[in-house]
Amino acid sequence: AIRISMLATRFAAARLGAMRTFAASRSASTLVLATHDNKTLNPATLSAVTAASKIGGDITVLVGGHNCGAVADAAAKIKGVTKVLKADHEALGKGLPENLDKLLLKIQSDGKHTHILSATSAVSRGVLPRVAAQLDVDAVSDITEVVSEDTFVRPIYAGNALCTIQTGDAVKIITARPTSFEKAEMGDSAVSIDDVSSSASDSGISSFVSEEIAKSDRPDLAAAPVVVSGGRGMKNGENFKLLYDLADKMGGAVGASRAAVDAGYMSNETQVGQTGKVVAPDLYIACGISGAIQHLAGMKDSKTIVAINKDPEAPIFQVADHGLVADLFTAVPELTAAVGK
Repeated sequence: AIRISMLATRFAAARLGAMRTFAASRSASTLVLATHDNKTLNPATLSAVTAASKIGGDITVLVGGHNCGAVADAAAKIKGVTKVLKADHEALGKGLPENLDKLLLKIQSDGKHTHILSATSAVSRGVLPRVAAQLDVDAVSDITEVVSEDTFVRPIYAGNALCTIQTGDAVKIITARPTSFEKAEMGDSAVSIDDVSSSASDSGISSFVSEEIAKSDRPDLAAAPVVVSGGRGMKNGENFKLLYDLADKMGGAVGASRAAVDAGYMSNETQVGQTGKVVAPDLYIACGISGAIQHLAGMKDSKTIVAINKDPEAPIFQVADHGLVADLFTAVPELTAAVGK
């Protein structure tokens, strides 16, 4: 049994070494799958391009969608991008992974990229593991740092530990956490846009039925410079008006902890945390939030964290830059009145 184990280990090591040698024989070339809504380029794509630039080599951005010409035009002006590929097809309009994976595989077959990368999102979570499985390689998800072409850092245990991963796969499939990478700058000049729409098709495996999108004039939670969040300490949904009043004066968005969402105070799309949205605003104000690990995983990268809680032992104070031990129903209105004076 020991001999078999040793042979298996040697075989695995030899295979890994061969794959690394093959990968090293090619200069790095990254294919970035753009995040968008067919009309505008999501800023998360700019963060993905920054992650790709740290890998090195050429960067090609793939825009797959329907009537997505404006998105491709915007992607072509991102500094550091070498080329943009546009696949405009009705089957790609809603980002169905069963259609997108076929497109990515065709582009990869033609371009022989060493890395395929996208910002962490609902779409990339669905499509990139499918691509990895069909290429028989591993998928490295939600990275927060690029160490080298084959080594990356990602959080584990709800962000309480960081795992350094080295992969010998010839093609690295990666999703990057947008809040961990600065946004690439936009330039005045544009690179070439190649039309690859003929490579797209409808797999017939799945179809889009419907969607419900909450409309709001307030900033998007994931991109807002200021986020004011409430927890179970808000007591009910009506009291969140206090937070909306403060957020509106500061040009920010309102979020909620999982406890507040589970209690029915706020809707799911406002949830901040490991199972919600990951945010990293310039200012994060936590009101009546105890600071459970699940919530901290979604906001601890914020530039400045302010906590308001009447419990001086609340865990949220351990990560806060500024803490106020007070009744939020008194402190928040006072803070709102003081803003802008």
